[in-house]
Amino acid sequence: MESGIMTEVLEGRPTPRGATWDGQGTNFSLFSAHATKVEVCIFDATGEKEIERVSLPEYTDQIWHGYLPGVRPGTPYGYRVHGPYEPAAGHRFNPNKLLLDPYAYAHMGELQWNPALFGYQMESGDDRTFDERDSAPFMPKCTVVDQNFDWSGPRDRKAVPWDDTIIYEMHVRGFTKRHPAVPPALQGTYEGLATKEVLTYLQALGVTSIELLPIHTFVNDSHLLDKGLTNYWGYNSIGFFAPDPRYAANRPDSVRECKEMIARLHDAGLEVILDVVYNHTAEGNELGPTLSFKGIDNASYYRLQSEQNRYYINDTGTGNTLNLSHPRVIQLVTDSLRYAVQQMHVDGFRFDLGTILAREPNGFDNRSGFLKVCSQDPVLATVKLIAEPWDCGPGGYQVGGFPPGWAEWNDKFRDDVRDFWRGELAATNLADRLCASASVFNHQGRRPWSCVNFVTAHDGFTLHDVVSFNDKHNEANGEENQDGSSTNRSWNCGAEGPTEDAAINVLRDRQMRNLMATLLLSQGTPMVLAGDEFGRTQGGNNNAYCQDNEISWVDWSLLDTRSSLFRFVQQLIAFRHHYPILRRNLFLTGQPAEDSDVRDVTWINANGGPMEEQHWTDTTIHCFGMLLDGRAPTTGLRQLGKDVTVLVLINGHHEPVQFTLPSCVGASEWSLLLDTNLPEGLQDQTFQMGEQYLLTDRSLVLLVLGAKKAADVLPG
Repeated sequence: MESGIMTEVLEGRPTPRGATWDGQGTNFSLFSAHATKVEVCIFDATGEKEIERVSLPEYTDQIWHGYLPGVRPGTPYGYRVHGPYEPAAGHRFNPNKLLLDPYAYAHMGELQWNPALFGYQMESGDDRTFDERDSAPFMPKCTVVDQNFDWSGPRDRKAVPWDDTIIYEMHVRGFTKRHPAVPPALQGTYEGLATKEVLTYLQALGVTSIELLPIHTFVNDSHLLDKGLTNYWGYNSIGFFAPDPRYAANRPDSVRECKEMIARLHDAGLEVILDVVYNHTAEGNELGPTLSFKGIDNASYYRLQSEQNRYYINDTGTGNTLNLSHPRVIQLVTDSLRYAVQQMHVDGFRFDLGTILAREPNGFDNRSGFLKVCSQDPVLATVKLIAEPWDCGPGGYQVGGFPPGWAEWNDKFRDDVRDFWRGELAATNLADRLCASASVFNHQGRRPWSCVNFVTAHDGFTLHDVVSFNDKHNEANGEENQDGSSTNRSWNCGAEGPTEDAAINVLRDRQMRNLMATLLLSQGTPMVLAGDEFGRTQGGNNNAYCQDNEISWVDWSLLDTRSSLFRFVQQLIAFRHHYPILRRNLFLTGQPAEDSDVRDVTWINANGGPMEEQHWTDTTIHCFGMLLDGRAPTTGLRQLGKDVTVLVLINGHHEPVQFTLPSCVGASEWSLLLDTNLPEGLQDQTFQMGEQYLLTDRSLVLLVLGAKKAADVLPG
């Protein structure tokens, strides 16, 4: 290491945290309550040679800080933190280990697994030993960033109202890696996702909000690399500000490229929601590497076992759990969120294992410090907050338990809808799911949008695989098919995997349409998994977290071979946008409106009359109708609505059912908009009230009151 390059070091400021360029130099600020000394290490432009090591001179309110004139954007750096190495007391300081700044806005290089990365002598297997090897040659580096960016769109861009939101979950790399219109050099990158052809496709589909799997810098687990695999999903963060440079076409410019991607998505009228992982880090348990937080202040950043501080609480199933009871850790997470909103112009967040964020020492608390901070934050109040409301710890399943203002993934919808269409669930169980699971979410003034419905997500089978496989087929993951859930609630329709049986393939296609129609015609906020709209398959792999290859990448050739499914989903989305009654802002109750006999929802039996108590208790009933009356009030005001009345007929039976169309005030006929028995769903026909409609076995039908034509609603 060379020395004497820096002419001076000034005291600097304790805020803001991280490395802040002011046009002349850079202020460095790092929290550590238990360190005795902090050094910032400056590297050459390649990040390979440490050229200066400077002790931060000031310590204010547990913040180490200093100012280095002349340190410019693009400068690689890291920290070395001194303090006690006492695992039994929860301290794991080791200045031989180069550490990433928790507030780093950009990274360069990739982590290379080596025993020197561990604070203890890794070969011994004893974390109480102390390792003196320098980890810098094997570590990625942080880089100083100039945050200036010329946003082309308005900074106060109007958010998509929750009621209008249709979420589309995708992976930055996997979505364009095989896209034929994206130049090869841009496939799988931020820039690739922002290409005109990709944006045009998303606009044509009709979704409103793109939910990206984690893009914060993450670590590839060594055991995966040893098997030729990788941490494809990215749920292994080691920083909460920097976009992962591996997704950039031009890695040194990863921050600008990520911002440009978001700007182009906004130009296309699309929101950007980030899947964020604040529940754990890539440092694992006591036998894991020392990469950042563990070496900066282990006892503050992580939840440790109260009687044995050497060991970590593992409510995440990954080895460690971030300590969201500590004010500086809460600050880190909320600073990260605000940075994403204010500097990256992100429109919302999906919180992985969200229950962790609301845990206090006594367990889940919907009045936890973190949730309180979010509820009063003026910046976070402007964006969408979505919880994955479960974790691996005690009492971790908390669907419906988050406070007002939050939306939540609703796996009850996924499970019950799948069960119904495979013949394992009666009508009475499905009804609540069609109504935004009001029994779960209708409290404290929450709205139907707080229920995020999905039938598939990144974790589990794709839509195609739900109807093609009874069992998981994860052999490619290298764990002898032992990983991933064995409870898929799937049905292969008569053959496992691909088949030439025409009847089975026809049924599978109809089942995919049934699942999609149920999702997009239900109250609540729908989430579609990217590629499901044209039947993407993972070959039965329900845990493709480690498959950065054709198993996970979207196969765009299917858009041609399964174009009818795409058009069907496109039609469903268009109907949802066109008919507000399909996305009401009030929960359906089935009760008469005040001063009126109008009911917002009436459940209809196959004879055309209302469902009675004996129907709801009959577990053999798999066919029913849901009549949504357009006259029902749409707000709390005492006035009738003016929406179109809609009738959804659902037949989960394995045999056809003659369904008598009910009478309804306002017209004498029903117009057919969609039937899942038809390859593209459409068939403009009208039927008189009291007339019978033949519901194909396992099918769903959408009708509207009066003379309407589907073509008048659909995009050209």
